[in-house]
Amino acid sequence: MTDQSVRRVAIVGGVRTPFCRSNSLYADLTYLDMLSTALQGLTDRFGLAGEEVGELYAGAVTTHAKDWNLAKEAALSTSLSPMTPAITMMQACGTSLQAAMILAGKIAAGHIDSGIAAGTDSTSDAPIVFKRRFAQKLIKLGQARTMGQRVKGVLGIRPSDFAPQVPSPAEPRTGLSMGQHCELMAKEWGITREEQDQLAMESHHKAAAAYKTGQFDKLITPCAGVWQDNNLRPDTSREKMAKLRNAFDKSDKGSLTAANSTPLTDGASAVLLASEEWAKEHKLPVQAYLTFSQTAAVDYVGGEGLLMAPTVAMSRMLQRAGRSLQDFDIYEIHEAFAAQVLCTLKAWEDEDYCKNRLGLDAPLGAIDKSKLNPRGSSLAVGHPFAATGGRILADLADQLEQRGSGSGVISICTAGGMGVTAILER
Repeated sequence: MTDQSVRRVAIVGGVRTPFCRSNSLYADLTYLDMLSTALQGLTDRFGLAGEEVGELYAGAVTTHAKDWNLAKEAALSTSLSPMTPAITMMQACGTSLQAAMILAGKIAAGHIDSGIAAGTDSTSDAPIVFKRRFAQKLIKLGQARTMGQRVKGVLGIRPSDFAPQVPSPAEPRTGLSMGQHCELMAKEWGITREEQDQLAMESHHKAAAAYKTGQFDKLITPCAGVWQDNNLRPDTSREKMAKLRNAFDKSDKGSLTAANSTPLTDGASAVLLASEEWAKEHKLPVQAYLTFSQTAAVDYVGGEGLLMAPTVAMSRMLQRAGRSLQDFDIYEIHEAFAAQVLCTLKAWEDEDYCKNRLGLDAPLGAIDKSKLNPRGSSLAVGHPFAATGGRILADLADQLEQRGSGSGVISICTAGGMGVTAILER
């Protein structure tokens, strides 16, 4: 295939459910409930009822074993054509953006004409399982053929076997949670609590302003009677944040708190991508074009910062795109933690890091902070892991449509020391 045959990939638009703190307004909902709601909202917005979409990629991070076919079951729960192929996938917090990247490649190559990238997560519906030794005992009990074997199997079960194994937020290779890893990054890069609280406060204020001016109206589809994110604190202040205790390092050297870190959140998002021809045939406008993307990983087990991979992905993507970091009108950097955003920005300005880690002749440089997360980000609206990429992708495309022209860049850190980045243009 020649370069001339590569098609432009259009972002038609996206929707999401309101994001809610775990064990609150969505406590009775499942992953499937929320993902189906987001997909139906997308279907309704763009008139896709009965439409056989090229492919649907969707996923979640902490799923139940019963959700092995999550994407397809969600598709079948909507008015999309049941002949729409659906694939369940996962790349931690980058899941729905990676889904869009996969679909973009297929659309660009002409393999499909349309696709939906989606994600959902819920720690209210977290899978609670028993330890492996108990599972093995139950399997043997189920295989028993004689009464003696059954009695022996039952007698082999101990009270301690009934202790559930709750999902852990810790990285399996290090035993440290993402927050603990980010504390190490904040110390390495000299990020203060005051800086983190300032960024978090601004995120809440910007998101509140976006709600007030109706900027989120067409991006949100109601779910279970909820119309707005319930993590948003419009009246938050540095003074209020300063009263909170450290969340991960309890000593006086810690700086991450519940205010400058994202809460566990439930929600879902979905984005429609297509070729220009498909969008035109279906009389759908194009908000923006997904032109470049990149994923990367760092050796966090060997000592690199767990959430620093976006610095690598961004550097490689900019080199391929032939652009500088300062070329963009909007910077959407996922706020897993305020410290992560600040570490990323500082690394891009650091000559030694850019030379020795990124292999550059000069630092990527500073960005115009007034262009950073104009409508707020995860610290304000919440972070249902696999849904965040879709939220940001849809939000950035909408902002570019409102501007009428320009470009924006997305940066998302993920568990497992990975990063996902993308460029949108209009």
